[in-house]
Amino acid sequence: MTPPPATVVVCDDVPELRRLARAVLEEEGEFDVVGEAGDGREAVELIERLQPSVAVLDLSMPELDGLEAIPIIHRVSPTTEIVVFSGFEEGKVAQLALSLKASRYVRKGAPLEDLRTAVRELAAGAA
Repeated sequence: MTPPPATVVVCDDVPELRRLARAVLEEEGEFDVVGEAGDGREAVELIERLQPSVAVLDLSMPELDGLEAIPIIHRVSPTTEIVVFSGFEEGKVAQLALSLKASRYVRKGAPLEDLRTAVRELAAGAA
């Protein structure tokens, strides 16, 4: 018997990127994208309500940016792993996100398989 798909919330202010991330994550049936958020405040509310296995979080969002959202997400949904999916080059911003306890950092220019792999690895650890 196969385990149920891991639950994921995708948070990005660009609707096309949310759709693309959803398509990539749901493509092989191992993830169920249970929610999408267009800003940081909505992301925190959705994650608190849905308690997903993994949150895919952009850093540059209105209302509450990803860096501000990471500690709040940890507080309201302590078992949710966070994959930062950002257009910022890996460097100081990635180090800051990881120091705030994001689990992984995937740059938006990387192959989309990198996002799926990061979510898969974290979902396996959260199960």
